[in-house]
Amino acid sequence: MFLTITTTGTPEHPATDLGFLLHKHPDKAQAFSTSFGTAHVFYPEAEERGCTAALLLEVDAVALVRRGKGKGRGGAPDAALAQYVNDRPYAASSLLAVALGNVFSSAMRGVCRALPDRAAEPLPLRVEVPAVPARGGPGLVRRLFEPLGWAVTAEAVPLDTGFPEWGDSRYVRLVLESGTRTLSDALRHLYVLLPVLDDAKHYWVSPDEVDKLLRAGEGWLPGHPEQKLITSRYLSRRWSLTREAMERLELLRLAESDDSEVEEIDNAVAPETEQEDRPTPLAVLRREAILAALADHAATRVLDLGCGEGHLVRELLREPRFTRITGVDVSVRALTIAARRLGLDRMGERQAARVNLLQGSLAYTDKRLKGYDAAVLSEVIEHLDLPRLPALEYAVFGAARPGTVVVTTPNVEYNVRWETLPAGHVRHRDHRFEWTREEFRTWAAEVAERHGYEVGFRPVGPDDPEVGPPTQMAVFTTGTTTDATEKEAEAA
Repeated sequence: MFLTITTTGTPEHPATDLGFLLHKHPDKAQAFSTSFGTAHVFYPEAEERGCTAALLLEVDAVALVRRGKGKGRGGAPDAALAQYVNDRPYAASSLLAVALGNVFSSAMRGVCRALPDRAAEPLPLRVEVPAVPARGGPGLVRRLFEPLGWAVTAEAVPLDTGFPEWGDSRYVRLVLESGTRTLSDALRHLYVLLPVLDDAKHYWVSPDEVDKLLRAGEGWLPGHPEQKLITSRYLSRRWSLTREAMERLELLRLAESDDSEVEEIDNAVAPETEQEDRPTPLAVLRREAILAALADHAATRVLDLGCGEGHLVRELLREPRFTRITGVDVSVRALTIAARRLGLDRMGERQAARVNLLQGSLAYTDKRLKGYDAAVLSEVIEHLDLPRLPALEYAVFGAARPGTVVVTTPNVEYNVRWETLPAGHVRHRDHRFEWTREEFRTWAAEVAERHGYEVGFRPVGPDDPEVGPPTQMAVFTTGTTTDATEKEAEAA
């Protein structure tokens, strides 16, 4: 993946000023590590009359896959291969845009302490990118760059020069030339429009991408004739983010036309009324549902299996009725964080006697897990490979055998309601599977039958009439525990 920026100069303003503006010395070849490879900056030419800076990005395809969002269920073999064999190491895309933003961050902001006046002046610039994926062809390339004052050369790259009858590929060789652009403007144009041309982002698009777009688009995006297309593609067609960006761009346009500040226009609502009630996070709803299930069965001695960083253990400690709480996790690091979060080293003797953290694998039987009223497997089973589930099942339901077992897991049917979750992806990259409601109920019923439990099901979170709740819960019980209502009746 390759890009060059060339400028010309005079004895009064030598072209080698480009090195100062980019904050990269022409006499050095520099390398910068990124999360998806290595970016190299070097100067093929550095003379008074002409200077060229080159950015070469070596993409590590394996690292790029590891940074992905996880694999969907039932992926085809060719799709899996495409993760490693693709155009990402060779064609300019959002990866190159990220590298531009990281390596030339000061230049993109127009900051140059050595030559502040030069940084604010238009330069004769020539930008060349040998291969750019252009979903829309050379015509779209011109529609994006020409309104910004660039002279555009966009030559379609043939699929195979030996077989011209095959036609052109979706790639173009791009050359941009302008004498009326600052270097900062040029970098900001490329930062936004390279991902737009590719119509893809290779990292998670979060709400802060709106702020990035508006910062990079300041001064040129509000008036661009293709503003809507640019905004939609840059934000990966996420309608909520696109709508927010378009509304903010319209405010900027109105403020500019009225020669006023945005705050003066966007003042219809008083600051104290701007806050809206936010929905309760699903993690909180899940912990509340677990506590309710444990209370229903009067559990006092509780195992949190796969306790992670101790969020549920902390909630259990807040309830005096839980007299013995044990968190178990295979990760020593997670247990260390849990101990710090719980403040075990500062906890009073009486409180500390209630809680214990153990390192152990749920795939093996462990005599330390016997003698508890209840066990919780909250968002745990989906992190195991399916062939290992029977081992966990026996260790919990067969060997430890608490009176109540509470299991929660994602409902894959609900995933279509998460607008930020790409189709076919699981919610976390470490999830080995995510079950439908029917799949979960079938598994739970079989476990209950094999080990002499009864099982009931509860929704966690909003119960959508079409796809169900975001989290599904199964509560397994045996005759060894007494329901809370029965205990109350006995006490009366």
